[in-house]
Amino acid sequence: MKSTLPIALACALAIAPLAAHAEWKPKGPITLMIAFAAGGGADTQARLIAEEIEARKGWKIIPEAVTGKGGGVLAARLAKQPADGTAIGMTVSESIGYNMLAEKNPGYSEKDFTFLATTAGTEMGIVAKAARGWKTLADVTAAMKKGEKVSFGAMSQKLGDGAYLLGKAQGVQYNIVELKGGKAVLDAITAGDVDIGWVAGIQARGVAAGDLVNLASGEARRLSMSPNAPTVKELGLNADFGVYFMFMAPKGLPAEARDALANAIKEAATDPKSKANAYIVKSFGAPDVITGAALDKMLAEDVESSKALLKAALK
Repeated sequence: MKSTLPIALACALAIAPLAAHAEWKPKGPITLMIAFAAGGGADTQARLIAEEIEARKGWKIIPEAVTGKGGGVLAARLAKQPADGTAIGMTVSESIGYNMLAEKNPGYSEKDFTFLATTAGTEMGIVAKAARGWKTLADVTAAMKKGEKVSFGAMSQKLGDGAYLLGKAQGVQYNIVELKGGKAVLDAITAGDVDIGWVAGIQARGVAAGDLVNLASGEARRLSMSPNAPTVKELGLNADFGVYFMFMAPKGLPAEARDALANAIKEAATDPKSKANAYIVKSFGAPDVITGAALDKMLAEDVESSKALLKAALK
């Protein structure tokens, strides 16, 4: 009688690769915490990505607004969730950098998370109504040195501190007005409630129409929509105020879950056929997806640069 062991072994070997390469999926619905007010550009982006992932993967994703403290409320809550892929958050890189460092007791640190993927960067500009007649921030400085008072809208502590330091570098002092979100800043500029302000990309349509002007770039590079506008570094402040929209999960997330979630986010954000991609292109210029070790490195560097900027603001 022949032994059946070789046949059984062959079957086992044939099945093993299939099991080893089985695609990860969550054990239940995924709660997607969103650090932005409902209806805004970032919130809409997050919800469209969630819809796209649901359609592609069949995973149930439940969006939930968790706002406050520039993403700090979301981060503190997310850090306490199970690291099994059923709880993720969509916030901005500032929440793991400047906003975290500025809080005495934020309730979390950058080590409490597994970072999944960025979706887009910003086109952070200092914006004014074109009707004011200012072409660059140098024109604003000249007007202030003649006695004109200028209010500066900012939607985070980092940007408020940045406005203060930029004014210091220019030899002027802005009246800094804190507002909730980039749309609120843009609305305030349009209504004439503030003279200038930080806006992170949603000014593009107004700039293209000639109604708004980017007086300066808050990024390390010049803005694609306004290549002639100088950077804040060129104006005397060595800083980068650009941020990334990003997804993250609690620390300890298994590698296969991190890869599956990051890839799903990347596909949703970059596929030209998806509504999420169309919205990102329209609102933020283009997707900018960073994952894995490159994302970890970028965020670690942002923490260090935020420490230096915060130290300068406290002098």
